[in-house]
Amino acid sequence: MPGPASAQTAASWLEPALLAVTASALTAGGVLWLLGDTDAADLCWALGTASAVVPAVGWVLTSLRRGHAGVDLIAVLALGGTLAVGEYLAGALIGLMLATGRALEATAQRRASRDLRALLAHAPRTARRRTGTEVRPVPLAEVAVGDLLVVGAGEVVPVDGQVVGPAAVLDESVLTGESAPVERRSGQTVRSGVVNAGGAFELRATATEQDSTYAGIVRLARQAGAEAAPVVRLADRYAAWFLPLSVAVAGLAWLFSGSAVRAVAVLVVATPCPLLLAAPVAIVSGLSRASRLGVVVRDGGALERLGRARTLLLDKTGTLTGGRPRVLDVTAGPGWKPAEVLRLAATVDQYSPHVLAHAIVDAARERELEPSVATDVSEEAGRGAHGVVEGRRVTVGRLEPGTPVPDWARAAENRALLDGAAVAWLTVDGLPVGAVLLRDPLRHDAPRTLRRLRTAGMERIVMLTGDRPEPARELAAVLGLDGVRAELTPADKVAEVRAERRRAVTVMVGDGVNDAPALAAADVGVAMGARGSTASSEAADIVLTTDRVDRLADATSIAVRARRIAVQSALGGMLLSLAAMGAAAMGLLPPTVGALLQEAIDVAVILNALRALRVDQGARPALEPAAEALIHRFAAEHEDLQDVLQAVRDAAALLSAPGQEAQALELVREVNRLLIERLLPHEYAEEHQLYPALGPTLGGPEATATMSRAHAEIERLSGRVATHVALAEAQGALKSEQLEDLRACLYGLHTVLRLHFTQEEENYFSLAP
Repeated sequence: MPGPASAQTAASWLEPALLAVTASALTAGGVLWLLGDTDAADLCWALGTASAVVPAVGWVLTSLRRGHAGVDLIAVLALGGTLAVGEYLAGALIGLMLATGRALEATAQRRASRDLRALLAHAPRTARRRTGTEVRPVPLAEVAVGDLLVVGAGEVVPVDGQVVGPAAVLDESVLTGESAPVERRSGQTVRSGVVNAGGAFELRATATEQDSTYAGIVRLARQAGAEAAPVVRLADRYAAWFLPLSVAVAGLAWLFSGSAVRAVAVLVVATPCPLLLAAPVAIVSGLSRASRLGVVVRDGGALERLGRARTLLLDKTGTLTGGRPRVLDVTAGPGWKPAEVLRLAATVDQYSPHVLAHAIVDAARERELEPSVATDVSEEAGRGAHGVVEGRRVTVGRLEPGTPVPDWARAAENRALLDGAAVAWLTVDGLPVGAVLLRDPLRHDAPRTLRRLRTAGMERIVMLTGDRPEPARELAAVLGLDGVRAELTPADKVAEVRAERRRAVTVMVGDGVNDAPALAAADVGVAMGARGSTASSEAADIVLTTDRVDRLADATSIAVRARRIAVQSALGGMLLSLAAMGAAAMGLLPPTVGALLQEAIDVAVILNALRALRVDQGARPALEPAAEALIHRFAAEHEDLQDVLQAVRDAAALLSAPGQEAQALELVREVNRLLIERLLPHEYAEEHQLYPALGPTLGGPEATATMSRAHAEIERLSGRVATHVALAEAQGALKSEQLEDLRACLYGLHTVLRLHFTQEEENYFSLAP
């Protein structure tokens, strides 16, 4: 008995072979008819018809086993009828239509297969077991509860267990999606599948291979994929009522006229070619349009379901956020400047592979801070990196136990807690001198994407994340989500997906291995494939190959439009077929003429279906090249101006420090210089270059009016700061009566600038690819 592989191989050549045979038979018969050999022509057309009957019967039987009679049943009745009454040309035409529709669908469905190869490839095959002083590799199946294992740097934890001895530093993003490594101390539980991001550590196994977390994820993904309901084609849904109607009209025509030819003529014009061709053409056109934007859709069924979806579930890290920590703020202790703190931290961290170290080095480079040369650099897992820089011992990471924490450092700790940020402390010769706050930021294109998705028909948008509730709720509030579920395991995500599927067609978007089971369980799984895990891409129906979440909105708009056009084409074609059925039942259309008329109907509905290839101008505003270049220019300037925003905030904070009036005045002078030389020229250029260039795209100058008002407020506050500096210069110092207003100006300016930058990045800069 042939297995699944042989069946799949047979299916891969059946549709194109049938298309070739039916097209050849129809063409050969036409040539012979033109040469006057009608008998040979009829033979060719009869062979073409017969070649279509056999596979069509197989497709009908498959549909019946699944519990529904599909569109192919009408085609089988029409094919059999044409053979019975000798209308071979009509049968050959129907066979060609049937083969063309099936070939279009098969081409879309063969784009990729959903499997778990990547999940299985990530899973370790062996473990290193310690027996006394000897460490030797053993097959993972031989690991028993209680065994002492050694996990080397960069290795995947083979089974669930507890840390023995020194703490372990782990990259748990494969399970939780969170990019920042975590520390597990002696006695704490470690789950299989996570990666050792620090030095080697020992693990006491608490579960076997089959009972461990990672094996459970693989089983979840398999189970979720197996439970997915078979896709019912759009054509089959309409055939559910069109089929009995067609058979009833044909039967009545035969009953009242006594002519079997009339019944066959009814079946010929009833052959649902608009269903066989128009719907697949529209869906495949949508697939083609999506692929041009970097959206790979597994098959037409996935695109069709995306067009009907009403609930969207989103992972947080890597989907709504960038998936990589970035420097949020730099705090400097007394006598130090933030730029120097960041430069020294980058000097040591440039030798570290830690994900937070990469973020610090990147931030220093963006601000054009050149790291020095560090010597005697070492890294302690879970503690940080150490090195000698310019003759001083510099450490970046956690504070050593017992280190005195000054007041400025407590303020930095509080801000990190409020912002949900991680803290990398900079100590010089054992004393803390600065802190770098890091956080995974919201994607600039996320708010616009969610607005577009709601416009496309998404009625409910919920975040599912393994992260802590506090940052998840903050992000959900900013984006206006309908719900948030935090601290979820992969099994919890699958349960949430199943619950939402009971209410509406549901889309799940994620990027990590921990998301793979949920992607498989959803009606439509969407993977962020540009930087996401291969496992999530393999489990998904749709893969976004570019690192832009707004491609999801593009794909949804394409899916909605393609499905709408498919429905229009199918219904319009069926209405024309119903009119032709009436004419055939009255004897006005013989089978061959009916088949030719059906061809004309097909051409009309196919041309309409091909509209799905065209760009929907309303989906994404079209930018002129000059406007796009300006967006990239000002986006880069936003990065360069981060040190100006930091200086404004630092000056406001220093005004509150007692006895720091002279230092505060010096910093306010520097802030005034930065505002005049760097910030205000940037805002002026945006107002007079960027906004006019965006006007045609956004619908006129009124679209940027509120942002222009922000420019005016920034200029007003900057002028107020300049006035305070002039007063202080004239008086020789900052007077007490100036402090309250100047502090309010600086804090207000910092707030307005942050909000203004964020609005521009989300509303304008996200328009450019």
